[in-house]
Amino acid sequence: MRILTIDGGGIRGIIPALVLAELEERTGRRVAELFDLVAGTSTGGILAAALTRPADDGVTPRFKARDLVGLYEAEGPEIFSRSLIKRVRSVDGWLDERYDDAGLNAALRRYLDGQRLSEALTDVLITAYDLEGRRAFFFRSGRARSEPERDFTLVDACRATAAAPTYFEPARVTDVAGARSRALIDGGVFATNPVVVALADVAREGQGLEGLDLVVSLGTGSHTRPLPYERVRGWGQLEWARSIVDVVFDGVADTTDFAAAQILGPERYVRLQTRLDKASDNLDDASPRNMAALREEGTRLLKEQAADVDRVVERLASPAGAPGG
Repeated sequence: MRILTIDGGGIRGIIPALVLAELEERTGRRVAELFDLVAGTSTGGILAAALTRPADDGVTPRFKARDLVGLYEAEGPEIFSRSLIKRVRSVDGWLDERYDDAGLNAALRRYLDGQRLSEALTDVLITAYDLEGRRAFFFRSGRARSEPERDFTLVDACRATAAAPTYFEPARVTDVAGARSRALIDGGVFATNPVVVALADVAREGQGLEGLDLVVSLGTGSHTRPLPYERVRGWGQLEWARSIVDVVFDGVADTTDFAAAQILGPERYVRLQTRLDKASDNLDDASPRNMAALREEGTRLLKEQAADVDRVVERLASPAGAPGG
C-alpha cells in the first residue's frame, strides 16, 4: 500500500503541486494511479480532491498536477482578495475573518462541482474540525461509498478543510443524504500535516502498518520568521490571535513528521519539505512576486532533495511489495 499526504498552507500549496507534477511526468502516471490513499489538510485537501476527481468517463483523473499549479496562479489572487469595505468592516481582519469566501467558493466550483467524495478514483481522507461537536472530523471516501450520510460534495468537503481560522468563516455543510448539518473549520488546527491521521486510518481499517510499502509526505514550506522573546513576552489575546494560528500549524506539522519518521523508518517514509528562504510564509500572499518566489522554492526543493525524489520515482515505478519497491 502506498500513501500520499499533503500539508495545509494556503497559497503555498503550489509547492506540493509542483512536486506532484514532477512525479507524474517522470512516472507517466497520475497521482490517483500511483497511490492507494491520498490524505490532505486545507490546501492539501483541495489538491487531494482535485487529483482524484474523475473525468466525464468516470475512470480517468480529470486533472494533472500541472493543471493545479495553474489553479494557484490563476485563482490565488481572487481567493485572497479583500475589498476596501471588507477591510474596514473587519478592521483589517481583527474583528471578523480576513476574506470573503466568494473567490474561494467560485474556484472550488470551477474545479470540483458535480462530484462527490464517494466518486474519488482512489481513497481520499480530508481533515476538518467540528465546532459544535468539538471533535476532529474526517471526510473519508471509503466510508462515503457505503454510507450516504457520510458522503459530501467535493466542493463542501474542500470548503470545510479550507476554513482556516481568522482567514475564512466556518463552513456549514450537509451530507448528500440530508441527515445532518455540521459547522466545520480547517483540520490544520490538529493535523496540518495529516500523515499520522492517514496511518491511523489505515490501521483502523485493519490493514496494518506492516503492509505499507511507501508513505510520501509533502510539505508546503516551513516558517522561517522568528518570534523574538522581547517582542512577544508582553502579548495578550489580541496580539497572539494572528500569530498563534501559524505557530500551531507549524508545530503540528513538525511533530507529526517526527512521529511518522520514527514509526516507519527511512525505508518507507519520505518527507519532501523546504525552508521558505525567499518566498513569504504567509498563507495568503498571492502577489505576483511571491507566486514567482514560491515556484522558485518548489524548484529548489526538487533539486536539493533530488535523491529522495529519485527514490520515490523508483519505488512508484515498481510493483508494490516487490524487492526494493
